[in-house]
Amino acid sequence: MHSKKTLSGGKKLKEADKVLIMLHGRGGTAEDILSLASELKVDGFALLAPQATNHTWYPYSFLAPPADNEPWLGSALQLLKELVDDLLEQGFSSEDLYFLGFSQGACLTLEFIAGNAKRYGGAAAFTGGLIGDRIYPEKYKGDLGGTPVFIGAGDQDPHVPLERVQESTAVLKRMHAVVTEVIYPGRPHTIIRDEIEQVNKLLFTLS
Repeated sequence: MHSKKTLSGGKKLKEADKVLIMLHGRGGTAEDILSLASELKVDGFALLAPQATNHTWYPYSFLAPPADNEPWLGSALQLLKELVDDLLEQGFSSEDLYFLGFSQGACLTLEFIAGNAKRYGGAAAFTGGLIGDRIYPEKYKGDLGGTPVFIGAGDQDPHVPLERVQESTAVLKRMHAVVTEVIYPGRPHTIIRDEIEQVNKLLFTLS
C-alpha cells in the first residue's frame, strides 16, 4: 500500500553513528518533518523520513477499530519494520535507532515500538497514542528495556484524547520504557518550542 519512498538528510548512513526515523502527520510530507531536524541536536545522525502514500498513513482516526484502517495501517507498520530490519542488517544496533513523529506519525511511532519492543535509542511522539478503538494489551509484548520516550500533548486536543495519551504511557511503562509525558493546557494541534527542548534534553544530549 505504501510506496518505499524515503527521504534522507543529515549524515550518510555509512558515516553516521545513529539514525533518526521521522514520521510526518496526516496531510504532511517527508520534507516537512525532515525540516524539524534543524531544531534538534542530531548532528551525528542519519535522518530518514518515509513518505506516506497520498500523505496519509491510514485513512480514519487512530481511534477507529484497527480493521477499519487496514490494509494501510499494517502496510505502514511493515514499512517501518523493513526500514528497521535493513538498518540492523547494515550494522546499527537497535540502541542506535531513534524515532520521532507528529500526530499520525506519533501514533505510528508509539504503535511500532510497542509492537516491536527492543531497547531503542529513544522515541518522541508529538501528540499521539497507541492505535485502536481501545487499547489491545495482547498486541504489546516484550521489553523496551529502558528506552526513553517523550510524549507531548495538549489537554484538549481535537484529534488525540488525553485519556488515550495516558493509557499509552501506562502501557509503555509496563514494557519498561522510561516515559516522560508532558501535557500542555490549551495547546493547539502543533509542535511547540518546549517539546523540542524536552526532546533535545531527553533523547539527543546523551546520544
